[in-house]
Amino acid sequence: MTTDPALPVSDAADGPENPDSVHFRAPVSFVRRGSRLQGRRQQAWDELSDVFVIDVPRVHSDTSVDPEYVFDAEAAFGRKAPLVVEIGSGLGEAITHAAEQNPDKNFLAVEVYLPGLAQTLQRIGQKNLTNVRVVQANAPEVLTTMLPAGSVDELWVFFPDPWHKTRHHKRRMVKDSFAELAARALAPGGLWRLATDWSDYAVQMREVLDASAQFESLHAGERSGAGSPLTQVRAQGLEGKEASDDVDTLGGWAPRFEGRILTSFENKAHQAGRLIFDLTYRRI
Repeated sequence: MTTDPALPVSDAADGPENPDSVHFRAPVSFVRRGSRLQGRRQQAWDELSDVFVIDVPRVHSDTSVDPEYVFDAEAAFGRKAPLVVEIGSGLGEAITHAAEQNPDKNFLAVEVYLPGLAQTLQRIGQKNLTNVRVVQANAPEVLTTMLPAGSVDELWVFFPDPWHKTRHHKRRMVKDSFAELAARALAPGGLWRLATDWSDYAVQMREVLDASAQFESLHAGERSGAGSPLTQVRAQGLEGKEASDDVDTLGGWAPRFEGRILTSFENKAHQAGRLIFDLTYRRI
C-alpha cells in the first residue's frame, strides 16, 4: 500500500458511499485523506483541469453527485466511442496507459482523492492524451445516476481496499448491491474486469458475480485445482495464513488482463509475495 497520506490505499480505493451524501447511506469503502496539491500536481491541475476534469454538481460533499446530473460522454469527449470506466483510478497509471494504447476508446477515471486525480492529469499531459476524462466522485453515485443506463462498454475495478477485519467487510466495494449498480451502467455484452491481491476478497468477488443473474463469467471453471491461485495461497500459507491442503475446485479465475499495465501498487503486491486474482464477467 502507498505510504503517501494524500493518496489512495489501493488502485481502487473509491467506495459505495460518501457519509455526507443524502441519497447514499451505506458505509464507505474509502478513508478520506489529505487533498492538498503541491508542485507538479498543482501545476497539472491548474493547466489541465478545465479541459479534462468533469465538473459535476454536488449535493453536500466534494465527492457527491447531484442525482439530477447525467454525464454526456459524446459532449465531454467531442466524439462517440466505446466508454471504459475505471473505478478507483488511483494515480492514473492503468487508465492513461490503456488510453494511450487504445486511441479509439474513451476513458473515464473515477477517483475520490484529489492528489490522485492531479497525478492522472499530469500523466495525461505527459502523454498528450485527448481520450481521458477524470471525475472526483463517489462510485455508486456515478453508477446509479451520473452514467446513463447501458452506456459503459467496460468497467474496471482493480485492487480495491480489502478491508481485512471482519467487522469492516461491510465497507468492501464489491458486494451484491454494487453488482446491481454495475449491471445498470454496463451495456449488454459489456465487460466487468476485476483484480485483487487478497484471496478472501477474490472469493467474495467471485461469489457476488456468480450469484448475479445479470453477469456470466468468461472463464467459468478455468484455473481450478492445482492451477488455481487460491489453491496456491492455501498450500503455501501465503498472506499470513496457515498452510492447508484445501483445493479450489471451482476456479473461474481469468488470465491477467493484458491491457492493465503493472502499476506501482500491483508491483508492491508482487514484492510482498501476494498472488494476483483476475476476474472477468460479461453483462448478460
